[in-house]
Amino acid sequence: MRTCFLLVCLIGVAAAQRGAQPAPPPLKRLESNIQRVTQSVNATWGIYIKCLETGEEIALNADQQMDTMSVIKIPLMAEAFRQMEAGKFALTDRIALTDAAKQPGTGIIRSLDAGVQLTIKDLLTLMIIVSDNTATDLIYDKVGGPEPVNKLMAEWGLNSIHATGKADAWFKALRAAPSAEAFHRAGKTPFGLSSPRDMGKLLEKIEKGEAVNQKSSDLMLQMMRGQVYSSRLPRYVSGFRIPHKTGDFLPYIGNDVGVLESPSRRIVMSVFTANHFGAGDRLEDAIGRIAELTGNYFAAREDAGQR
Repeated sequence: MRTCFLLVCLIGVAAAQRGAQPAPPPLKRLESNIQRVTQSVNATWGIYIKCLETGEEIALNADQQMDTMSVIKIPLMAEAFRQMEAGKFALTDRIALTDAAKQPGTGIIRSLDAGVQLTIKDLLTLMIIVSDNTATDLIYDKVGGPEPVNKLMAEWGLNSIHATGKADAWFKALRAAPSAEAFHRAGKTPFGLSSPRDMGKLLEKIEKGEAVNQKSSDLMLQMMRGQVYSSRLPRYVSGFRIPHKTGDFLPYIGNDVGVLESPSRRIVMSVFTANHFGAGDRLEDAIGRIAELTGNYFAAREDAGQR
């Protein structure tokens, strides 16, 4: 009887040991929490997150090439700075606005009188902080179109990043479509293309001062820190400065890419979405929650002195 009792106890202990699963590592818990947020919103998601100090990464569908919308303006900005470093033009050079150059959508330049003289710095700043489409096309004209942008991205090994053309061409294609939803579902005219990972790698180069050079990278970050639209990555985040750039074709696409910056942490976040047909605010809220989870995770590690 005693032998049977001991045998039963041993079996019970073994079963308990099999049933007690080890707790997942903290980064894996963060990834699972992010996945739960994405599953709460019916959309195609692509996410790349990397802490530049620790090397920790999360990659969810991070290598799929997706429509960037106005996030493509970051690679365009980088090419403009490369050409300025090569002496082709300067931040202080001016371009005269014409009525023919004015583009619809986001931005304020289209509201200005023709003939106003805008500096290259003005155009780059407005292209980033209010996603000005008129500024975008004027900068495309200045650098020689999308091909120099694509050449630079290829040189930097960011092969999924592809500038497809000017805003003018995109709006013409949209106007020719039977509806905005039909235009998005067809997917034939992306505003720009990139994987979340490659756009994150571009942000990493800029944050590290390796995009063209330190001075150019610093100016790019300064412009992105002035971003006006704060309903996504910065929505619920505190304790971080966030240079970032949004990309929009709501409700179908709502992207945001940037860097959560603290005194001892820099976390690249590249969040792309597509095929969302619900309320745009739900998509933006979900991106905000993902950034909140990420910021809280790395802030806690920072407070605990973990490197």
